Amino acid sequence: MTSESLDRGTTLQPVRRAAGRPSTGIGGSIRAIYIVWYRDLLRFWRDRARIAASFAQPLLFLLIFGTGLSSALSAAGSAAGATGPVSYMQFMYPGIIGMSVLFASVFGAMSILWDREFGFLKEVLVAPIDRSAVAIGKSLGGATQAMIQGLILLVLAPIVGVQLTLESVLLLVPFVFLLAFALSAMGVALASRMRTMQGFQIVMNFLMMPMFFLSGALFPLAALPVWLTILTRLNPATYGIDPIRRIILAPTLPPGTSDQVGLTIGGQVVPMAVEALVLVGFGLVMLAVAVRNFRKRD
Repeated sequence: MTSESLDRGTTLQPVRRAAGRPSTGIGGSIRAIYIVWYRDLLRFWRDRARIAASFAQPLLFLLIFGTGLSSALSAAGSAAGATGPVSYMQFMYPGIIGMSVLFASVFGAMSILWDREFGFLKEVLVAPIDRSAVAIGKSLGGATQAMIQGLILLVLAPIVGVQLTLESVLLLVPFVFLLAFALSAMGVALASRMRTMQGFQIVMNFLMMPMFFLSGALFPLAALPVWLTILTRLNPATYGIDPIRRIILAPTLPPGTSDQVGLTIGGQVVPMAVEALVLVGFGLVMLAVAVRNFRKRD
């Protein structure tokens, strides 16, 4: 018996127990959401290689790409003017956390295609539960995994010279989760319409790379051409990475300079509360699309 079959048998047990009895009403839907969420989180925790890789890739990106580009900017004498009162490594660090959340959130939806291939999704869809519970559970499961992967990177703060306080960490958690939820719901909405793993990967790469580069993760979003400014402001990931950067860098920045790294529209700094509303709105729209797709599945 393979490890995949053992894992599948273990994670299917709570779903089979739930399918063996009526699961109507709000209580049944909440129980189904919890089961789907718990299964995805359990699989994530058991995959230690994935956890290690999720830490290693951003670390290499930060140290190699960040160090190289920081040296190039310093040699050109433009680093300070480009990133304000912080170094380029410090400016880039919150963007790397956002990158980790972005990729983990979207690719977490790939489990839908795996479940479809191995028959788990079929068993869930024929269970006496509302199919919307599957979409919600998958979105929350992917968001939780991505949030954990993003918060793990906080241990790198001393390496890049960023100071973190307990208050900033506590404030950071909900924003990281909102970004993860919005992107995870988008991934679930798309994965629920895809038929092959290869097709999903192509579509996701086509969407993720522009979202990442237009989010301000690697460069400031000020003084850009008009067409590029419009694209960055239409990118939902921008409204997740910006508050993450402002929260992380707040203890490091000199007093009264926090607005220098904030996102602006029409010359005005966008409040973080507005950015949170944008993420919530985008996530709920994507979740509604995912719920509709699951209810239409054969």
